[in-house]
Amino acid sequence: TLGIEDVIKRWDQNAEIITANYSENGDLHREVLLNPSLFSLVGDVNQKNILDAGCGEGYLSRIFAKSGASVVAVDYSKNMLELARNKTPQELNIKYHHGNCEELNFLEDESFDVIVSNMVIQDLENYKEAIKEMYRLLVKGGSFVFSILHPCFVTPVCGWEKNKEGEKLHWNVDNYFYEGVYEQNYPQGQTDKVLFFHRTLTSYFNAITEEGF
Repeated sequence: TLGIEDVIKRWDQNAEIITANYSENGDLHREVLLNPSLFSLVGDVNQKNILDAGCGEGYLSRIFAKSGASVVAVDYSKNMLELARNKTPQELNIKYHHGNCEELNFLEDESFDVIVSNMVIQDLENYKEAIKEMYRLLVKGGSFVFSILHPCFVTPVCGWEKNKEGEKLHWNVDNYFYEGVYEQNYPQGQTDKVLFFHRTLTSYFNAITEEGF
């Protein structure tokens, strides 16, 4: 059975390929779709302590640091962290750590005003433990802002239905109620593709509310 170690291994293998087209604002989807929503929810970060939980190559960490935040960034992929450190000027003073968001016991309780986890939780096997850690690490009244792949439309069986001419007709989805690991067709052309964990929106909402958010 595939588990979190397999997931981490594949992120390490594909780190450079996945981030090859990143600018200082991330890839196109992040720049156009995700960033505006994240920034509107996070608000002014000047003088705030921020955790970038699952930082990848660190573009969000750098944006927050340039805006006056004190940033700690963690990721379970050592290769992603290497890319992040290489892209980060020393004067930004971002503290990068290797760690899995499911267990961040090297970070103290109530250390952060804001925690941002951008497209990460679907990459975690034990998402409930990760949400519990985010709650532990936030100051009282702090904000936890996260994004995920929409589980209604990105499922273990999904993709474009096309006609004989190759024109897109509609987007197929199936196995919505399946909860577990599955392989995505990403990055294209690679043998060992990225693994995601699917679970329903209900599961996410229940985990968040049960923890106290």
